[in-house]
Amino acid sequence: MVHALSFALIAVAVLAVFFWIGLVYWVNKDARRRIRRPLLVIGATVVGLVPAIGPLVYLLLRPAETRAEVRSRDAELAALEAQITREQATCPACSAAVDADFVVCPVCTTRLRERCAGCDAALERLWQMCPYCATPVEAKIDLDAVLTREARSVAPLDRAAEPVKA
Repeated sequence: MVHALSFALIAVAVLAVFFWIGLVYWVNKDARRRIRRPLLVIGATVVGLVPAIGPLVYLLLRPAETRAEVRSRDAELAALEAQITREQATCPACSAAVDADFVVCPVCTTRLRERCAGCDAALERLWQMCPYCATPVEAKIDLDAVLTREARSVAPLDRAAEPVKA
C-alpha cells in the first residue's frame, strides 16, 4: 500500500513537472509572437518559470495583440488612409492623374465615364441610372468582371496582412 502511494505521488509530481515545463514553453512561444525585444521575451519566460503564478502574471501583463496582428492592422490602416487622403482621382489603367469630370484618360485614352444620353452629364461606369435626369443607362460593362477585378486589386493587401510564421 505504501509502495503504491509513493508511486502515485511520484507520478503526480512528474506530471506536474511536465505541465510546468509545458507552461514555460507556451509562455516563451507566446512572448516571441507578441514581443519584439529579445530581453523582454527572456524576462517573460523567467516570469513564466515561477510555478503556478508565473503564467497567470504573464497573461495579465502580455500585449493584447501579436506582432502579426499589429502588422495586419497597420497595413489596413495605411490602405484606408491612402484611400481617404487620395485627393485626385487616377486612371485605373495607367494611374495618371485625372479630374473628376474627365470622360477619358488624356494619357492612355481609357474610357473613364460614359455620357448620359438625356443630359450629357458624365456618369460613373457602374451607375445604372443618371442621377441628374433619371435616364436609365445601358449596361455596357460586365459588373461581375469589374467587381472581380476590384476584388483582385484588394487581394495583395490581404496577403500583406497574413501573419508571418515564426
